[in-house]
Amino acid sequence: MSADPGDDPHVRLLLGAYVLDALDAEETCRVARHLQGCDACARAYVEVADASALLALLRAEDLRE
Repeated sequence: MSADPGDDPHVRLLLGAYVLDALDAEETCRVARHLQGCDACARAYVEVADASALLALLRAEDLRE
């Protein structure tokens, strides 16, 4: 999975795929390195990871309501 970051050096567009372990090895390394040095993207990563964890708690019955 590749996303064109354009002129933006940040990795926000890749965070969802990163959380779901859906990136190739090169992209995973790039995102991990970037998160170590960018507080803004690290905060966004925590939000995406938290949302993913909460969604995993939902059951099919919860979605029907």
